[in-house]
Amino acid sequence: MKYLYLLIFTSLCLSCVSIKTDVTTHTQEKNESIELAEASIRLVMEAQELAWNKHDLEGFMQGYWKNEQLKFYGPNGLTLGWETTLANYKKGYPTAAESGTLKFVINDISKIEGDNYWVMGEYHLKRQVGDANGVFIIIFKKIDGEWKIVADMSC
Repeated sequence: MKYLYLLIFTSLCLSCVSIKTDVTTHTQEKNESIELAEASIRLVMEAQELAWNKHDLEGFMQGYWKNEQLKFYGPNGLTLGWETTLANYKKGYPTAAESGTLKFVINDISKIEGDNYWVMGEYHLKRQVGDANGVFIIIFKKIDGEWKIVADMSC
């Protein structure tokens, strides 16, 4: 009888270890997934900086969702659509002197839910026509395997 209790106790202990291992593995996979998403989002923003600094506004816009549901909220109010947003950038930054050199400072990347993240940060433009600085909050969503900005509030 003593051996039966020992066998039951051992089985219970092994079950607990197995459950803990499964939970730990799941947590590690979740953390790795979040880290990969954050790194991928940073890469999109680095590519945007590079394009902007070459005054390649179309290249800069590749970080945005190319859709009429894209939302941009800035000093002029709400803008809908990728084409409209690009047109506004071209109007506001017609030459390299106006666009200058862009540097993003990312202060926070947080998962909202699913494949949706927000990024809070600052932008700094060094320009011949006068520097410009501000803050932003952008929403990234993974669409067709790529991270895209679906909403941008910059001021």
